[in-house]
Amino acid sequence: MFEGFQEELVPVGEATIFVRHGGEGPPVLLLHGHPRTSATWHRVAPLLVEQGFTVVCPDLRGYGRSRGPAPTPDHRAHSKRAVAGDLVAVMEALGHNRFRLAGHDRGGAVALRLALDHPEAVERVALLDCMPISEHLARAGAEFATRWWHWFFFAQPGTPERVINADPVSWYAGDPDHMGPENHEEFRAATGNPDVVRAMLEDYRAGLTVDRADEEADRAAGVRLRCPTLVLWSLRDDLEILYGDPLVIWRDWADDVRGHGIDSGHHVAEEAPGVLAADLAGFFRP
Repeated sequence: MFEGFQEELVPVGEATIFVRHGGEGPPVLLLHGHPRTSATWHRVAPLLVEQGFTVVCPDLRGYGRSRGPAPTPDHRAHSKRAVAGDLVAVMEALGHNRFRLAGHDRGGAVALRLALDHPEAVERVALLDCMPISEHLARAGAEFATRWWHWFFFAQPGTPERVINADPVSWYAGDPDHMGPENHEEFRAATGNPDVVRAMLEDYRAGLTVDRADEEADRAAGVRLRCPTLVLWSLRDDLEILYGDPLVIWRDWADDVRGHGIDSGHHVAEEAPGVLAADLAGFFRP
């Protein structure tokens, strides 16, 4: 995986972030979702390098090989605001003060927070298979709770750690033929680590508390995405089933929104890398 990329650990205050980076040209930051690591981009990142971009793929705080502080009672240590701050510091350490940004799933929530908190750093943002957390919760009826029940299970204190760590291989299913063997091996090592599991759960606990509050405060203050925004969603996932056209909701958050669905399941970077890379390159190209 990631032939020609460098790997390093970047200390950023209270966290140490594992990052892969390679290529030459305008910088692009790619953020993975749950329960993946930066390795989920192993089919997309080289294609973007071929298109003339510098590509940076970190493990989010607490995921994969990145480490952050111990969880806090208010969950702020794993908030999207804290994680976004890590990533701005990583990009600055690599010499990139301004960059293109894409986030998938939970990484999409981080990308939204990063673009809202650090507009001077983000030229363009792509949001993949995601909605603002507060929008999900504002619409959370029986169908949402049935399909996305794990959000509320993960928020419970203690119980999900015991359940998941008792048999992480069964809980976090993954097919090496589908994911790619090295990506799968990295994913399996991460999800088998109780410290990583705890951090991933804290991500969700923060989502239902401080992250939601931060988003609602932004909406009340009129804070919006001012940069061009691309919204992509997997047609074999359930965003359209739950919400109809995702662009309608995102237009309440951003001034310049465009996007479309992709014929893929949820893990689009692994399932439709060529299409995704082409869409991202076309949007990110100077």
